[in-house]
Order: sequence, then C-alpha cells, then structure tokens
Amino acid sequence: MKKLITASQLFLFIFSISSLAQNNIYFPEKNVQWVTKSPTEFSIDTNTLKAAVSFAEANEYSGSRDLRIAILKGFEREPFHQILGPTKKRGGPAGMILKNGYVVAQWGDTKRVDMTFSVTKSFLSTVAGLAYDHKLIASDTDKVGQYIWDGTFDGAHNNKITWQHLLQQNSDWSGTLWGGKDWADRPPREGDLDDWKSRKLKEPGTIMEYNDVRVNVLAYSLTHVWRKPLPQVLKDYVMDPIGASTTWRWHGYKHAWTEIDGINMKSVTGGGHSGAGIFISAEDMARFGILFLNNGVWNGKRLISEEWIAKAIAPSEPNVNYGYMWWLNKRGNRHWEGLSENIFYAAGFGGNFIVIDKENDLVVVTRWLEPSKIGDFMRKINRSFK
Repeated sequence: MKKLITASQLFLFIFSISSLAQNNIYFPEKNVQWVTKSPTEFSIDTNTLKAAVSFAEANEYSGSRDLRIAILKGFEREPFHQILGPTKKRGGPAGMILKNGYVVAQWGDTKRVDMTFSVTKSFLSTVAGLAYDHKLIASDTDKVGQYIWDGTFDGAHNNKITWQHLLQQNSDWSGTLWGGKDWADRPPREGDLDDWKSRKLKEPGTIMEYNDVRVNVLAYSLTHVWRKPLPQVLKDYVMDPIGASTTWRWHGYKHAWTEIDGINMKSVTGGGHSGAGIFISAEDMARFGILFLNNGVWNGKRLISEEWIAKAIAPSEPNVNYGYMWWLNKRGNRHWEGLSENIFYAAGFGGNFIVIDKENDLVVVTRWLEPSKIGDFMRKINRSFK
C-alpha cells in the first residue's frame, strides 16, 4: 500500500529544498570583511578571469572624472539642460565578481562612494515593487491617476497612464516636473524645438522612450503613495536588511520638494541625468545584486516577492530588452551575443552595471567601464567557466 504525502510534508520538502539552495549562497553580514574564494573552488579558470579584470581596468570610461563636466558634455544637445542636483568627482575603474555570493575577483576601490546614474532606476523599480507587495498599489496595471489626483495625470492622454507604463518607460507622459520638460529630455535627432514641442503623443504602452523626466514623475508618485521619502523606504525594507553600509545616499534636485501631510519631503530622482540619484559603493551594489540573484530572499528572509521580481524582469511589449527598469539580455537591439538570455542588469551612464547571471550564480558589479565594452567584458568572464 502506497503511503500518501500530506500537504504539510510536501511543504516541508519544498522548504528544505529551497533552504538548501539558499545555503549555497553566501550572505555577507554588515561591516565584515567580504569572504573571498579562489576561482578554482568553483572550477573557474583563474587566468581567464584575471584577463577579464585586466580588460575592465584597461577600458575605463572615456568621459571626464569630473562628473559635472561629463554630464554637461554627455547631454549637451538637450535644450535647457542644466545641473540641478549634486554631483561628485568619480574614482577609477572598480568592480567585483561574485560566485554564489563569494568574491572571486575584485579591482579598484570597492568601498568608494560614487554616482551611479541610471542604476538608480532599478532601485526605484524595487521601491515600486515594495509598494505593490505592501498593498499600497493594488495592481501595476492600475492608472496612476487613481492614486495621484493633484493634476499630474490630468488630461485625456496622461489619464491613461498606468504604473506599468511608467516602469517600462512607455507612458509618453506629457508635462513639466521640477522645471524639466518631457519633450526636451533626449529629443529626437530630427527636427527642432517647435517639432519636439508639438509632437503627436504616442499611446501609452506602445513605444519605449528613455526619459528621466518621466522616471522622476514615477519617483514623485511613489513618494505620495508611501507618504514618506523613498530613501527611507529603501533603507528600511532593503538596504538595512541586506547589511548595506551607512555611506550610500539618494539625492533629488535642490528644489524638488513636495508637501505631504504637512511635511516637506524631497522627491528623489531615478538617475543622475541632471545630477542627483543614488551615490553608492560597489560593495553595496553587490549586496543588492545578491538579493536579486536569490530571487528577493536575503539569508532566509524574503524582502521582495517572487511575483514582483517576475514582473520586473519580464520583457515589455515595445522593447524585449527592457522590463521594469531592468535591462534584459533577450534577443533584441541590446542583446549580448554568446551569453544567456536570462541575464538581467541595471545600467547607468559612464559604465556602471549590476549584472545578474542566475545560470552561473553570478553577480558582476563594474564601475566606469566604457559602456560599449560591457558585452565583451561579460563574454570574457563567461569563458572562464568553460
């Protein structure tokens, strides 16, 4: 006679398998020396891995180390562009390669705090996910105007915009925030001011346009949903639980203040396009990467739901390489040939990356790598596994 397995026994079996998988990942405690292991312990070719690191060191981002200058130069063709938030002179190339959470290679000053530009967007996406997990947002397909009724989403076009549209950068939100005009941010190569201002609006969800004004509209909207500053949300629900240092900061523009419940709060940015964004070390970026490598669980404690992470790394219809402010290595315009299509990553101006490769249990953080070299760099790392 066959013995039936009870529901509780099945749960314990699944839980034990899950725990066993987590035991394979190292979660560094706060303020400890990160444990390193020889690449050979994971059957990684040491010389090939060293060659990858040398490649990163030799291919530093070509822009000025004075990031104020680099920003102004990088976005000089945008009308009215100016520095509105803090900037910081950067360091040299730095990074970490983690296998199962252990350091198998690192270079540069991994504790130095630098601007991280649009890597900030993946942190912002996570704050949206926390709002979803905590039922502050009922559905990512809800219209944002149901939550933000101060005029930001008024009008026949803006009223159609959902949280999903903002997260996937395909909302075509139209307006001005903190003095930034949506049409003046990364305008088309063709035409001039009159063409850009009078353009025909695109139906939300149909065309992706990378646009920091609209990203900042998302940050503004989430601030009102949470009714507290987003850096505090990130600190309480993610950065403190993963043992991040006390050195990271999340800035907004100098004049980006909003009143909520009679309290003035800074509305932060989703990047450093005009200054501001998250300033952070490579080590704290790596901790954030480990959290996503382990599907939102840190050392046995779930911080982000599996449901949200699945949404965040699902391809959007207008752009197969973009999810909820995470880049995806699917076959599209940004595909890294020869590498897994399941890789996803955060990317920022100047060559800042957090790369998650679940098939190899790998997190790669690299800073100030010439952006066009990231595919070559990842292929060199991948070859060390063969």
